[in-house]
Order: sequence, then structure tokens, then C-alpha cells
Amino acid sequence: MAVWAVTRTYPNYDSYYHLVWGREILDGTLPSLTAYAAPTQHPLYIAVAAVLGLVFGESGDRALVLVCFLAHAALVLGTYRLGAAVFGRWSGALAALFVAASASFLLYAARGYVDPPFLALVVWAGVLAAEDRRGAPVLLVLAGLLRPEAWVLTGLWWLWRRRPRELPIVFIAPALWCLTDWIVTGNPIHSVQSTSALAEDLGRVRGLQHVPGSFVTFIGSTVRPPVALLAPVGAYLAWRFIGWRRVLVPGALLVGGIVTFVGTGVLGLSILPRYLTVPAIAMCLFAGYALLGFTEAEGRVRALWVRASAGAAVAGAIGLVILAPSLTNVREEMRFIRATHDSLVALFAQPEVQAGMRCGTLTFPTYRLVPDAKWHQQDARIGARSAQRRDRGVEVFALGQKALRRYGFADGTNPTVNLPNPAFERAASGGFLVAYVRCP
Repeated sequence: MAVWAVTRTYPNYDSYYHLVWGREILDGTLPSLTAYAAPTQHPLYIAVAAVLGLVFGESGDRALVLVCFLAHAALVLGTYRLGAAVFGRWSGALAALFVAASASFLLYAARGYVDPPFLALVVWAGVLAAEDRRGAPVLLVLAGLLRPEAWVLTGLWWLWRRRPRELPIVFIAPALWCLTDWIVTGNPIHSVQSTSALAEDLGRVRGLQHVPGSFVTFIGSTVRPPVALLAPVGAYLAWRFIGWRRVLVPGALLVGGIVTFVGTGVLGLSILPRYLTVPAIAMCLFAGYALLGFTEAEGRVRALWVRASAGAAVAGAIGLVILAPSLTNVREEMRFIRATHDSLVALFAQPEVQAGMRCGTLTFPTYRLVPDAKWHQQDARIGARSAQRRDRGVEVFALGQKALRRYGFADGTNPTVNLPNPAFERAASGGFLVAYVRCP
């Protein structure tokens, strides 16, 4: 709560689209899942966004970020509970610290990504499973309506239980996802096909051949190299001293996450760091055991383990030094996102811009700011010049190197979209955004 209140941030591109889709449902229309460069829809996230839009109105964007910060806190606590249940409380506490210190996980929360709620549900499902309590499949089904990785985890859960009457649970989330696609677009596998097509259009890294190198790079950037290196050590020690049955839950998170990451390469989807968040959590758990598992050991093994952990802690301290620039980057990113939001709101407040939108379409160089604008200007016609240029209305341009690089260019986009149409005249500016208007 405190971080959310002090650090004013706003959702990312995908999340703003979910807010827009949620509002469209409230208005009695089907969500525009087939819009130009629209992201993959996540059924439960659309429902959450609709509720937040209904309760908080235009401030639903800030409310969504708050939900993600709360989910991040639940994720950290759940990591501790899972680690404590499997490896002991000290190992669980260190694993939770690794998760809390990850700049990537913090940024996902600050930008309203779907990942924090998804990860919180997955980890707490793991807690219930590790503590042999009911409710794990319910949480996995909910997680499966946020990200498809949970489908594999639900399947692994069923294989562990091996109860035929519970088999339908495995198919609930995929069926509801396909049903949503079918109702809205007429194509039950729209999400898979559109995600693959968008990845190709934008020139993103795809293909099975990129999976191994991306795995090493992404894991190292998410949990930092010292944690990634300690994880296999912790996995071996856990197998050696507490047995493979006791580590089934973190092992399932690791294996299930890796399987789905490989699956993205097989299906030709974009290979992104966010697709490795589940195995990253598992690595934090195993790394915590590698360093502090000696608290559960005895005798000579404990003495040797203490010495080895002390040496590894020195390497961990070096990792903290490496982490500092990442946290600085997160702060800089948050400042830039605030500036983007303020620039957009200031631009919309200009009478010349409002007049231009009444007689034409508001366009940006690329698709990147389209959902943000749609959220704040519900009734306006809004698009991207990378899709189609208009002969009247408002053309918005980004000023400054970082803003131009972020919002003026995108893979597969012609750079000329950043050149004003001679028929338009400069009319207004807000922050690092400037508007040209033609309203004959």
C-alpha cells in the first residue's frame, strides 16, 4: 500500500487494453479483441478490470496497479510459506527475500502486469498442496484464466493425485478461455493464433532455437545470477537430504514452468522473460535451501554446510551490488511512466486537441499509446499511423530521445510515421507529447 501511494505508476500496454475491454463489456458490447496490435486476452483479468472500472471509474487504472502490488505482497508471503513447508522457515524466509528483491517482479507489479496475481495464485496453490490442505485446484483454475502456464501445473497436480473423478478440473480453464475467444471472435483458438501472428508482425524473437539462450539470459535477469547458480545446488541437496517426494511442489513449479517456456518456442510465440516467472520462483526456493538448509541438518553435515553457505553468502553480497543498478532502473522507469501519463492527460486537456478529435481521428505514431488514450478518452476515435494515416483529426508525436524511442518506433513500423503531415498544423503540447491538428 505504501509503495503504491508514494510511487504513482500506471498499467502497461496489455493491462490498459484489459481495462478498455472491461469497460466495453460494462457498456454492453463485446471486447475488441481483434483490434490492431491487440495483446492476448486473459479472461479473469478482463473481469477484474471490469469490476475496477465499475467501482473506480477512470481511476480504475490506479486501482489495477494497487491490486498488483497487493498480489506481489501475497506472492512474497506465499513464497515464505511454501519454502517453510518444504525446506524450513529460514530457507523459506530467504527465498521470500530473493523474490522481494527482484527488480523484475517489482516492476511487473508497478506496471499492472497480469503476472503478480497469477504468480500469487500459483504459489498459494503450492502452499495448500505442500501442507496437504484443500483448495489447490481452485486456485490453479483461477490462475489458468490469467496465464496458460497454469494449465500444465493443473495437469501435474492431477497426475500427482491420480483421481479420475477430478480429471475435468484440468480442462476448466482452457475450456473457459476458448469459450471466451469463441463468443467474442468466433474462433476458439483466437488467442494462440493472434499472439503468434502479432509476434511475427512485430519481428519478436520466436522459435525453438532461441529457447536455450533466452532461458539463461531471462532467468539471470529475473532472479540475478547468484540465485540462479545456487538453485541447482539446492535442488541436489534437497534430493540428497530430504528426498524427492518432499520437494514435489517446487519441483513441479520448476518443471512445469520450463515445459511451458519450451512450448512457446514450439508454438512460435514471442519468447519473453515473463514466461519464466514460475521457474524463477522455484529457483528462489531451491536457492534459499542451498544457503540456509543447514538449519534443518545435524552433525558433520551441518558444520560443512555452514562453511559452504558462508562462502556462498559472499558471492550473494556481490549479487546485491549488481542488483542496485536494476532497482535504479526500476525507479527511472516509474518516473518515465508517470511523465507519460501526465503528458497524455495534459494534451487531452487542450481545447485544440478536443476540437480536433471531434472532427477526425486521434492517431499516435505506433500502437504503444493507443490503449492508454482509449481509457482516458472513451468516445474518441483513436488509432495508430503505423496501421493507417488519416487526412484529418489529430496527429500526436513524441519529443525527446527516450519518448521517441519508446513511442515513435516499433518493430515492423515505418519510421515516417514520426513525420508530421504538411496539411496538419501544430496546435498544442503536453509534457513530451505534441499535437498537430487538421479540422477542415
